[in-house]
Amino acid sequence: MNWRCAESKAFGKQMTEKAKCIPIHLHIPIPAMPDGQFTMTPTLFHTDNDLILVDTGMPGMVKNIVMQLEAAGFSPGELNGILLTHQDIDHIGSAAQLKTKFPDIEIYAHDADKPYIQGELPLLKTLPNSLAAQMSSDGKQTSGLTVTHTVTDGDQLAGGLTVIHTPGHTPGHISLYHSASKTLIAGDALIVRGGELQGPNPPQTPDMEEAYRSVAKLASYDIEKVICYHGGLYDRDVNRKIAQIAAAGPPLKNKE
Repeated sequence: MNWRCAESKAFGKQMTEKAKCIPIHLHIPIPAMPDGQFTMTPTLFHTDNDLILVDTGMPGMVKNIVMQLEAAGFSPGELNGILLTHQDIDHIGSAAQLKTKFPDIEIYAHDADKPYIQGELPLLKTLPNSLAAQMSSDGKQTSGLTVTHTVTDGDQLAGGLTVIHTPGHTPGHISLYHSASKTLIAGDALIVRGGELQGPNPPQTPDMEEAYRSVAKLASYDIEKVICYHGGLYDRDVNRKIAQIAAAGPPLKNKE
């Protein structure tokens, strides 16, 4: 699969139309959390020819995703691709169920996380207890998911997306940059907490040193808006803020 000439099924046409990055929001009530809920922000990437969902929430959230698609003005049948930023269950959870509901959907991910996503290897991280308690045994099932296409660092996807390999949070974590709108889809490479852009969440990031090298990599892009999977859209002096986070490096306790 030659991604650089963008001839895959879901990203399959040379495009000159304006593409859009549209954040959507999924919620699970968790009374123990500060806001009383666990919030995830997948992104819809829309062009005249394609509708791509970046990350899919927890298992069992297909109905909520369909509602969000419709609220954004799309028919669920328009969805023709799912691009997974990494293997964590809150990102891949509903991908298999969406694939079952819409069989023509193509699934994209980095090769380093592919065996975890497909269930060939166990996921590197387990759910926090507060979230695990909310999930039924059926809700934990992600079997049957196959990554149909892999992406790698620097791939230029039709519609104007650039793949940025940003490991640390997981080995195959990717972020996505849309140059026309200067928007970064960060996955979990960055978070927004208390209204402020921050580096990756330490408890969920096994290799903080690598993760901050990835943040430094992001600092080289001209970014005006960043969509973080946890925290949503941040658009205040983003370039400077990312550079500050990269320069500060990981918290001292993670350097010991």
